Amino acid sequence: MSDSIGLSVFRGVIHRDLRLAMRRKSDVLTPLFFFVIVVSLFPLGIGSERDMLRQIAPGILWVAALLATMLSLDRLFEQDYADGTLEQMALSPAPLGTLVLGKVVAYWLLTGFPLTLLAPLLALQFDLSTPSLLVLAASLALGTPVLSFIGAIGASLTLGLRGSSALVALLVLPLYVPVLIFGAGSVDAATAGLGATAHLSLLGAVLVLTGFFAPWATTAALRIALE
Repeated sequence: MSDSIGLSVFRGVIHRDLRLAMRRKSDVLTPLFFFVIVVSLFPLGIGSERDMLRQIAPGILWVAALLATMLSLDRLFEQDYADGTLEQMALSPAPLGTLVLGKVVAYWLLTGFPLTLLAPLLALQFDLSTPSLLVLAASLALGTPVLSFIGAIGASLTLGLRGSSALVALLVLPLYVPVLIFGAGSVDAATAGLGATAHLSLLGAVLVLTGFFAPWATTAALRIALE
């Protein structure tokens, strides 16, 4: 019975955050426009040399996706903290970890998932092969949830502080480096004709670890912020 209640609360938080995001469409579209613009500028600036474009594509696509997911991290809990909703969530019978997990999943659905769908289309500008495009989509599908989980920890640690957006960047960027290495490395390996399985497996392992520990760490940080 408690499991069904927790699942219902989890779904309710996701539905609520998605509905609220649709009222602030600029917050949703800004990271996507940023991603499109940054990725599209490089082929225009470098030119049409295909070998060079293929070589730099994995790093550019992954760095742009990483930065795009960070644009609205500081607002992940800010609005709920400001209007008292977060405090009510902490006092509710439902576990705060379940509520946090729902908010992180909603955040990924609004940022990471659209970026995962957009990236293969934008990667066509870099003349990547079909196998490389598939690996790119798979790596982002595994890596962007990790970015959201780690970002949630940073957002909770800086909640209520001045200049929280800069502080979040300082906290999470070093933790993003392994994800960036494995993600871009998988596309590099596919482009070179090597297997990308090892890189994707490492990304999957990191996703499992962060999915287990990040909600707990975020919940602890939020309780400290609310005290």
